[in-house]
Amino acid sequence: MTTPDADELRRRTQDLLAAHPPAATDRTDFLKARFDAGLAWVHYPAGLGGLDAPRSLQPVVDAALAAAGAPDNDPRRIGIGLGMAAPTILGYGTDEQKRRFLRPLWVGEEVWCQLFSEPGAGSDLAALGTRAVRDGEDWVVDGQKVWTSSAHLARWAILIARTDPDQPKHRGISYFICDMTDPGVEVRPLRQITGEAEFNEVFLTGVRIPDSRRLGPVGEGWKVARTTLMNERVSIGGARIPREGGMIGPVARTWRARPELRTHDLHQRLLTLWVEAEVARLTGTRLRQQLVAGQPGPEGSGMKLAFARLNQEISGLEVELLGQEGLLYSDWTMRRPELVDFTGRDAGYRYLRSKGNSIEGGTSEVLLNIVAERVLGLPVEPRNDKDVAWKDLAR
Repeated sequence: MTTPDADELRRRTQDLLAAHPPAATDRTDFLKARFDAGLAWVHYPAGLGGLDAPRSLQPVVDAALAAAGAPDNDPRRIGIGLGMAAPTILGYGTDEQKRRFLRPLWVGEEVWCQLFSEPGAGSDLAALGTRAVRDGEDWVVDGQKVWTSSAHLARWAILIARTDPDQPKHRGISYFICDMTDPGVEVRPLRQITGEAEFNEVFLTGVRIPDSRRLGPVGEGWKVARTTLMNERVSIGGARIPREGGMIGPVARTWRARPELRTHDLHQRLLTLWVEAEVARLTGTRLRQQLVAGQPGPEGSGMKLAFARLNQEISGLEVELLGQEGLLYSDWTMRRPELVDFTGRDAGYRYLRSKGNSIEGGTSEVLLNIVAERVLGLPVEPRNDKDVAWKDLAR
């Protein structure tokens, strides 16, 4: 089979639209047909939503479908599945796992969450203590996870657990797919500073996971998890947005519409942040182009760092620009939302929610270490636990 070029992808897209007119086709049926036609993520293998085409040609398909009014798969709602679970399953899953999970994941029939962080293992994730003990063909899992986005919506979770406490902390970890509807899985909301509870804590008590839902070899879960984390940081910091997309957009629109709010100092700060936001956007474009040639690397950590800092500085500027209006907060209702909507809410929400950007997806402190060591080649920070069994670590 020859690799499709842009013209071939346009032809296939038009064939899809002719066979399944968006105006007359059920949304889910259209998305399934798109996946089966290999137009979901064109760089994935044939039969798994792709055509083994270059990743750079995905915009050709997306533009043609958008122009025809075709539905998308609501990527903000299923971002964890698309950006984290899918590339990990593709990289480490069995053929059966790929066939079972990728189609309903991409279509949005099954929402995913990530069971990684724990109360005692956030920045130092490899110190996690959730245990998975082998029992015949199953693993029995006990422990607690925290800061779990979308756990209240998810059918499936990507989970790392300790399977050998006699190994040092980065070894003896295995990676699993957990059914969130199984007995022993309890999800509790965590109310945030915004008033909402998009995050959760998850308690796992005697949860049985078949060995057939393990990703990668036993004891090599940290290697698998690094693939997930690298993809997560790219999906957070390197998202495709237009000029003045993201947090800078509402501030720029307010500046143009409300001249009475302007001051010289605010003008200088806005210009600086506008330029930095545009540089970050273009850097994200370059990063996505680099992905065409391989897997995401530590550069995604740099993008995630920039994303967090800019969001916090821009939202702070917006609150100052609005003066007394910026102190207002429209709605403190306790909700468990399906997605985070930075630009569709008011300035107060953006200011409060952006505080979490430097924690979620890897703290800024951890990402600075990654950039220092893996991008700049600076000396690795000294560690005294490298060869110590996890069970012997001080806790």
